[in-house]
Amino acid sequence: MNEQVQLLKPKLDEVFAHLHSHPEVSWKETETTTYLKEFLESEGFHVNVFDGITGLSVTIGEGKPVVGLRVDIDALWQEVDGVYQANHSCGHDGHMTMGIGALLMAKERGIPQKGTLKVFFQPAEEKGEGALAVLEQGLIDDIDYLFGVHVRAADEMADGYSAASLRHGAAKMISGTIKGTEAHGARPHQGKNAIEVGASLVGGLQSIHCNPMVSHTAKMTMFQAGGKSANIIPGNAKFSLDLRAQENGVMDELYEQVERVIQAVERQYDVEINYKIMAEMVAAEVDAEAEDLMYQAIVKVIGEEKATRTVVTPGGEDFHFYSVRRPSVKSTMLGLGCGLTPGLHHPYMTFNQDALATGVEILTTAIELTFQSKK
Repeated sequence: MNEQVQLLKPKLDEVFAHLHSHPEVSWKETETTTYLKEFLESEGFHVNVFDGITGLSVTIGEGKPVVGLRVDIDALWQEVDGVYQANHSCGHDGHMTMGIGALLMAKERGIPQKGTLKVFFQPAEEKGEGALAVLEQGLIDDIDYLFGVHVRAADEMADGYSAASLRHGAAKMISGTIKGTEAHGARPHQGKNAIEVGASLVGGLQSIHCNPMVSHTAKMTMFQAGGKSANIIPGNAKFSLDLRAQENGVMDELYEQVERVIQAVERQYDVEINYKIMAEMVAAEVDAEAEDLMYQAIVKVIGEEKATRTVVTPGGEDFHFYSVRRPSVKSTMLGLGCGLTPGLHHPYMTFNQDALATGVEILTTAIELTFQSKK
C-alpha cells in the first residue's frame, strides 16, 4: 500500500497546495466545495452535494457494513500580517487532502468488496455547527463505523507518531448582556454599575467547583462597558464566557452552576442579565472497537513503537456530535503527528506535508481492516 500512496503523492501535493491557498470560512466554503466536486468527478467518483449547505459526500458500494470517513473543510478567520483573512491554520486543508487520498486509494484497491464506504467533506467545524447540520441530512444514519482525522501539534505528538483516538473535551461559548442603570460618577447610588456586576460574575465563576478528577474551567473571555467619558457609570455591558470540561456529564454540571451564578448576581444587583449559548461541542465518546481497528492500522503502517492508543486534549471538535447524537455509530478520530508548529490556530502554523501520505495510508488501512473484520 505504501508504494501506491507514494505514486499518488504528487497529485495529493497539488490538491493540498490549491486548498491551502484558497481558504474559506465556515458556511462560505462554496469554491472549496466546487473544487472538491470537480476534482472527484474527474477521478470517476459520483458526488452528492449537501442540500442547502456547503460540503459533499461520496458513496461507494452498497449494503452492510457501512464505514464512514469524515473530514472538515472550513478555515479560520484571523489576523495574518496585520490583515484579517481566511487562513488554514487548523489543518483542514490537510484533512481534505487525506480524504481525497483515501478515496483514491479505495478506488485503487477495490474497497469495499462488500459493504458501503461513505467519505464526506463537512463544513463549519470551527463554528461547532457543521456536524449537526450534516446529521440533519441523514447521511450517517446507517453508518456502523465512523473515522475522523486531525493533525496534532508537535508539543502534543511528535512527527511520525499517531494516536488511535483523540479525546477532546466539551465546550460551550456563551454571549451575554448586562442591563443596569447609568449614572453620574459623583452619584453612584443612583446607578447600577455594569462593571461591578461583571466583576461579581468573574468572582462567582471562580467559586465554581465540579469533580476535581475531571478537568474543567469556566471563565470570562470578553467584557465591554463604558465609553469615552470617565465620569459616567456604565449601565450596560457585553460579555462572553468560555466553558470547558473533559466529560459531558461534568459539562452539564458546570453549565448548571454557571447559570446559578448568573442568576444570583442578577438578584444581588437587581439588574437584567441575558445570555445564550453561541456555540458548543460535546466531549469525545470513543468506541473501543473502532479505536482498536485504528490502532491496528497505525501499527501496520508505522510500527508499534510509534503508535499510541489515545491522546487527551482540552480542545473541542464537533466530530463527536456524530456518536453522541447517534449512539449506534462506532467512532474514533486519528491523531496524526506531523511536526506541527508553533501550534494549532497560530496564524503562521506549518507542518510536515509528507505526513499527509502517512495519514492516507493509516486511514485506508483502518477502513480496509474494518471491512475485513466484518466478512
